[in-house]
Amino acid sequence: MTISLHEASVPVFTQMLTGVSTLLDKLCEQAAVKKIDPVLFLNERLYPNMFTYGRQLQAMCDWASNTTAWLAGVSPPKFDNTERTIADWQARIKKTLDFIASADTAAIDGAEEKDIVYPAAGGTRQMKGKDFLLHQALPQFYFHVTIAYAILRARGIDCGKRDFMGPIPRMTQLT
Repeated sequence: MTISLHEASVPVFTQMLTGVSTLLDKLCEQAAVKKIDPVLFLNERLYPNMFTYGRQLQAMCDWASNTTAWLAGVSPPKFDNTERTIADWQARIKKTLDFIASADTAAIDGAEEKDIVYPAAGGTRQMKGKDFLLHQALPQFYFHVTIAYAILRARGIDCGKRDFMGPIPRMTQLT
């Protein structure tokens, strides 16, 4: 059995971003109980030289949308990066989910050997589509999702692995 690039990307991005969206709802609920403005969490970080929570959200959305676009051979959506509220971030996640859902499955699946040229710190890089997805895009995406989750946990938001995982497709609960 071979897994396609589309199957290895779009459903994974969808699962995890949907989980992040649900975590934002949980953040708002718990912050309201504690009488804390949830926007304050957007500037939190795990360590001084790491991205803030808001920047982690931006990075995960960018990796999902840019990767999908590059594999599909279309231009990535342009975001203003002006999100300042939880509602703004929910809208950004929704736009990302809508974009990746609209991607041409056949184009993504045909990108295994396609040259993906992308901007990176210090210049531009190039990889074949399959290698780009498996060894660059997915690890980057998971890193930012994980750090965003860890920031909430470190700042007292009650969430667990189930929240991190998001809705798992095609899983049947047997007991």
